[in-house]
This record gives sequence, structure tokens and C-alpha cells, in this order.
Amino acid sequence: MTERERLLKRLSSFDFASAELHIYLDTHPDDVSAADALQYYETEGRKLRREYEEKFGALSPTDLNGNRWAWISDPWPWDTQEG
Repeated sequence: MTERERLLKRLSSFDFASAELHIYLDTHPDDVSAADALQYYETEGRKLRREYEEKFGALSPTDLNGNRWAWISDPWPWDTQEG
């Protein structure tokens, strides 16, 4: 597995955990440990997203600090093959 794939998989896991905890907290708003876990997953997810974007570029057009067209600049993911 390449570093890019590893980061995407970890980021996906953290995003999933955050989404699930948000849903859980909708019905269990007083669960402090779940709220703490949500904060952890969101914080670590932001770090992973920043790490990925520094190494491989933006994940979506909304991740570009105001430049909505920068995400289409070269290289495209299939233009760079990691071994």
C-alpha cells in the first residue's frame, strides 16, 4: 500500500467515526465520553487531511483556501504512479 493510499484509508476511517459519533450524539447528547471521542476523531482527521493535502494536493474543491480551480491543476492522481 502506498503512502497516499494509507493516508486516504486512515482519513476515511476518521471521517466515518466522526459521522457515526455525530449521529449517536443526536440521541445521546449527555454522553461525555462519546463527545470526547468525537473531538479526538475530528482533531486527528483535520491533521490527517492537512498532511494528505501537503503531500498530495487537495481532496476536493472546497479544501483550497479560496482558490476553487486549483484542485484541477496537474498532476492528476493517475498521472503520478507510486510504486
